[in-house]
Amino acid sequence: MRFDIVTLFPEFFASPLASGLLGKAIARDIAQVNLVNPRDFTTDKHHRVDDEPYGGGVGMLLKPDPLFAAVESLPLLPRRSVILMSPQGETLHQRLFEELATDYDQLVLVCGHYEGIDERVRQHLVDRELSLGDFVLTCGEIPALALVNGVVRLRPGTVGKVESLKLESFEQGLLDYPQYTRPAEFRGWTVPEVLRSGNHQAIDRWRHEQQLARTQTRRPDLYQTWLGSQNSPPPPKGTP
Repeated sequence: MRFDIVTLFPEFFASPLASGLLGKAIARDIAQVNLVNPRDFTTDKHHRVDDEPYGGGVGMLLKPDPLFAAVESLPLLPRRSVILMSPQGETLHQRLFEELATDYDQLVLVCGHYEGIDERVRQHLVDRELSLGDFVLTCGEIPALALVNGVVRLRPGTVGKVESLKLESFEQGLLDYPQYTRPAEFRGWTVPEVLRSGNHQAIDRWRHEQQLARTQTRRPDLYQTWLGSQNSPPPPKGTP
């Protein structure tokens, strides 16, 4: 899978793209990441990529011509989507990562900066806008990196045990259950007895109950969505 990141700061990605599972996936050619700088496509001697907004206002906007030129310089794979990282976009979520990981061979990520971007980029260059959440950051590189990470880890070969992907938070519409490892007792805090019992049915039941309780407490919105997807009635109050 190919990622083309249109960014004014390609150095931002140097360490993250070389670290951990993401770095290993890139080294094994599970994913390819290409960084392209819009400044390289400017035509003035100062290499300006921003300018004042028409009608006045605070701050500067990214100009359309370097961005169009940068994207149009890229190879065009059959299943491609051009994405603008923007606080006005759809919020990233797990189902979206799954869609991007399976439905596309090429993702072009345009990183915003300054006070915004020329509206013609939104209307005529990008296919969709995606956001990390309901807040504003200094740059689009941070959500772009989160998207690359979330998508690449779903590609075959990135994570050693495929089963682990199916058991994580959000994969079943619920948050993850509590997990423990050795020692069985630490500073007086003990691992729940059921996890040491060897009774796998009881362990599975306990874990599911914990998922329900944790999701209901921490993410009631997510819990209500999960309830709506179930045919069975909700668990009784007081479920541990």
